Amino acid sequence: MTDTVARPAIGATAQYEPRLTNEDLAPLKNQTWGSYNIFAFWMSDVHSVGGYVTAGSLFMLGLSSWQVLLALLIGIGIVNVFCNLVAKPSQVTGVPYPVICRASFGVLGANVPAIIRGLIAVAWYGIQTYLASAALNVVLLKLFPALMPYADVQQYGFLGLPLLGWGSFALLWLVQAAVFWTGMETIRRFIDFCGPAVYVVMFLLTGYLIYRAGWSAIDLSLGEVRLTGLASVPVMLGAIALVVSYFSGPMLNFGDFSRYGRSFAAVKRGNLLGLPVNFLVFSVLVVMTTSLTLPVFGELITDPVETVARVDSTFAIVLGALTFTIATIGINIVANFISPAFDFSNVSPQKISWRAGGMIAAVGSVLITPWNLYNSPEVIHYTLEVLGAFIGPLFGVLIADYYLVRKQKVVVDDLFTLSPDGRYHYRKGYNPKAIAATAAGAVVAVAPVLISALAPAAQYSWFIGMAVGLVVHTLASRRAR
Repeated sequence: MTDTVARPAIGATAQYEPRLTNEDLAPLKNQTWGSYNIFAFWMSDVHSVGGYVTAGSLFMLGLSSWQVLLALLIGIGIVNVFCNLVAKPSQVTGVPYPVICRASFGVLGANVPAIIRGLIAVAWYGIQTYLASAALNVVLLKLFPALMPYADVQQYGFLGLPLLGWGSFALLWLVQAAVFWTGMETIRRFIDFCGPAVYVVMFLLTGYLIYRAGWSAIDLSLGEVRLTGLASVPVMLGAIALVVSYFSGPMLNFGDFSRYGRSFAAVKRGNLLGLPVNFLVFSVLVVMTTSLTLPVFGELITDPVETVARVDSTFAIVLGALTFTIATIGINIVANFISPAFDFSNVSPQKISWRAGGMIAAVGSVLITPWNLYNSPEVIHYTLEVLGAFIGPLFGVLIADYYLVRKQKVVVDDLFTLSPDGRYHYRKGYNPKAIAATAAGAVVAVAPVLISALAPAAQYSWFIGMAVGLVVHTLASRRAR
């Protein structure tokens, strides 16, 4: 069934409820992003230290190279399909993720998914900024060895971070805030540059390692192949789940970006190039560079910054580390800055602008001292994974409501009214069915995370939560109708 969207008439935004709108949340008048912009978005999302390590880790699960590549393609293919599903409602309406959630959760109830997604993004924003600052420290210490004492937390440390770390973190914090503050057009140009820049460095690094070790040293299977036949199936399923989980955050709020697409067809082309095609090429490059570190440096190195730091040339070290730093900034802005900016603005549009929402997230990322969070597996396990268990149900409710309950029909004007006659007003602005479906999915999804006896199912928590949220919301909504 084709989508039917009642778009606002010219000047209609002036009649929108002030409590529900500002210029950042209102439907876009001009949607200008093409396929390359979406492709570059995914390159920025994939081409990071985290993406590098995640892709490389799949080849160390005891599987053969073809099994890993198959799992990778299936996983990223699932992500591609789900991103297209999330993209459509925001692209055709021109509104961001928290606003399209008003159709399912209610015009006020949409703050529930917005705050959950915003809190997760704040935590990861701080962690990614810390990881980027660690890459910057590599450059600074290489150029200025005298700074080494200031990298020692025991000599010059505060709240668990050394003085050099504070300086690098503060610098990158300011750079990211400056890029964000200039607006979405500057962000688009920035991410258009970041993804290709990492490819240049990756090809140069691969060429250097091949020059040192030779083509014969490339091994597509980084670890020992131990699993064959049926024994490999659970591991392959786990690898597929890992790929989907890695992209679960930006996948949920992808509408924040697809709303800028000039057409849904352009968004789909960008997703195809940026996900299956790009991720496969990037993963092969990761495996090639990682496998070549063993014959060149005498040990297997899975951190690209550390690999670059082993190169004999100071220029190459600086270029590589800075590029990965810039790439991490790119993913941080697109995945963890823009989302809470829209999410927190949605809570009180007249008091919190898009820029103000982003700065709330930026300040919060410092207050949680992410270096301590990242260095404590227990804390990160029980904080981020518990919050992450809500991502699946939120996705399930959003997709079920748009495709199965409303049959792709949305009246944009009603997303911005508190009138009881509005389609999305429900009970005082909240839809109890969507909230109940989210809660049910979250409880079921978080159980494997918290209960050791169910631990083997923890890696599938996103799928479990998504399925429960989708089914419960669909059945409850259809029964009510």
